[in-house]
Amino acid sequence: MKPELHTVENPKIGLPLKKNARTAKANGHAARANGHATLSKKEMLSAYEEMLLIRRFEEKAGQLYGMGKIGGFCHLYIGQEAVAIGMKLAITKDDAVITSYRDHGLMLSTGSDPKFIMAELMGRATGCSKGKGGSMHMFDTAKNFYGGHGIVGASVPIGTGVAFAYKYRGEKHLCLSYFGDGAANQGQVYESFNMASLWKLPVIFIIENNEYAMGTSVARSSATTELFRRGEAFDIPGVQVDGMDIFAVKKAGDEAVAHVRSGKGPIILEMKTYRYRGHSMSDPAKYRSKEEVMEYREHHDPIDGLKNYLVKNGVANEESLKEIDKKIREKIQEAVDFAEASPEPDEGELWTDIYN
Repeated sequence: MKPELHTVENPKIGLPLKKNARTAKANGHAARANGHATLSKKEMLSAYEEMLLIRRFEEKAGQLYGMGKIGGFCHLYIGQEAVAIGMKLAITKDDAVITSYRDHGLMLSTGSDPKFIMAELMGRATGCSKGKGGSMHMFDTAKNFYGGHGIVGASVPIGTGVAFAYKYRGEKHLCLSYFGDGAANQGQVYESFNMASLWKLPVIFIIENNEYAMGTSVARSSATTELFRRGEAFDIPGVQVDGMDIFAVKKAGDEAVAHVRSGKGPIILEMKTYRYRGHSMSDPAKYRSKEEVMEYREHHDPIDGLKNYLVKNGVANEESLKEIDKKIREKIQEAVDFAEASPEPDEGELWTDIYN
């Protein structure tokens, strides 16, 4: 069952901190109502389309993996779409995004071409890393997307470095540094927290807490389960957010961005989210019940939640949303066709992009 939430005030920035209690439904509605004021009809429809693009892309990737057309590791983002798109709405195209190896969805959120990503997944020369990086090592510096990192927690020190570069050069940009609940126990994460706070770097640390890391629940692997508090020793404020609700994510994102851009230094956002699939395509996820997964799918799905809001409030109707879905499915198929028609990397590429 999804934990219910209540709010506790954060004296640093006035953002609500959410943790286990009994007032989830009321707070969820408030987040939607408050968040709606910052989202126009165009933005809501765009958010729906972008979340659905991630969902359909990942579904297709899973299918292709099962067919043997995608090799290596493959970590799907299905269920976590509101985090990527809600935060995308809070930043500008000049801000940076960096993440771990569950990266397809976040890369799509920056505006990268699905063809570019699908070709990489299928190991083709037209992919973003020339077909040599695969699912876990994707970059699109033109979109300020800096990976895609296979080492657990590596996105945190590198993202902190990107933020340092912005401040050093006097650029008014920030970096979203994503990592998971499993990575939250890594030592390099805390070294990065210390440096970011000491130098008041423009970075938002985003913990995508999907509750199971690689396969062990947070309650069994972490002495303290309120991950938004992990920065307290470094004077970094933290906020826990309903990561299944795009309105809540956007609201928290806006306030976090304002905090960082004002020069106050970093902030931690713990996104309480949920992945529907296993840790990777090779993970049968037997450590949780089918009933738990269905509870999230049926009652907390981020895309269905936004869809219901759009229809209920007259922003869109069922037919127009079906047209969006049809258009996205066609776009995904075009990406697959492009990848399959693309050549594999030349053998000479084995010796390029290698650093001693």
